Amino acid sequence: MKNILSITLLLISFTKVFGQELAVPAQTQYLADNPFLISSAYAGIGDNARIRLNGLAQWVGVKNAPMNQSLAADFRIANTTGVGVVFYNDRNGNTRQYGAKLSYAHHLILDDYSEQYLSLGLSFNLNQFKLDIENFDNVFDPSIDGNRFNQNYNFDVGFLYRFKSYFFAFNASNILPKNIDDFNQIEPNLLANYQAFTGFNIRNGKSDVSYEPSALFQYFQSDGRSTTDLNFKIKLHQYEDYYWAGVTARFFNDQSLTPATIGPMAGMRKSNFYLGYSYQINTNELLPYNSGTHMITIGFDFLQGLSNCPCTQDRIVY
Repeated sequence: MKNILSITLLLISFTKVFGQELAVPAQTQYLADNPFLISSAYAGIGDNARIRLNGLAQWVGVKNAPMNQSLAADFRIANTTGVGVVFYNDRNGNTRQYGAKLSYAHHLILDDYSEQYLSLGLSFNLNQFKLDIENFDNVFDPSIDGNRFNQNYNFDVGFLYRFKSYFFAFNASNILPKNIDDFNQIEPNLLANYQAFTGFNIRNGKSDVSYEPSALFQYFQSDGRSTTDLNFKIKLHQYEDYYWAGVTARFFNDQSLTPATIGPMAGMRKSNFYLGYSYQINTNELLPYNSGTHMITIGFDFLQGLSNCPCTQDRIVY
């Protein structure tokens, strides 16, 4: 009984960190050459059209553990303009949220000679949160008479600054308060969260190998918690194709320096087809009860080279 109680408390604490907050959970999907999931400012940068299908299974082996699926696509509609869309479905036990995010980005040249560019992004989010009660046992409360759901809309704003191979992106998600009229009034209505994503690409001359360290910082306004991801990728280039491998670690900033999760990741792009995989393992008491978190990404890149503006060229990837 003590072990069951411990696991339950751990699941509750982790759910607060990776819970359903009107956004796609930022696990490792953004590292699969899909930073558009972090910020709408990335829409239209790189290949003219890019599609990524992500599937994530968290804490495999734990009953009713969180699962997430998302489909992200972004492309250019003009030399300096990009649009994108994300559809997502996130289930956590008997709670589920699904919805869509529509994004717009405009790219500016700050200085062409020194390769400095600024991108501005805006997203409209439509989300439905649902509480499924069909799996509840022995429910005698007469007020629980059907599945409960609530629909919300919100906005994201962000920017991306690039200087040669260095990048810094900032995004503010869910900037409007959440509608909680149909739920418990003690539920927090401030679900704004902020992401800062930064890194750079190291590639000597015409070398076929490049290195990309990066970091993602997330802050949740509702209760002040925050996390930091430290990532490192090595990429082998073969013309427009490439293969990459790396490692990622996530830290809870209010806890010790020991990472909460750590794991390898790898991927490839071959003839416009993309495949990525990452694995994360918990480093705490939850470790004996699950086989880790698995994420797989399948994608396609096509319609390249339709813009001559350097502000939409992705020198980090190619």
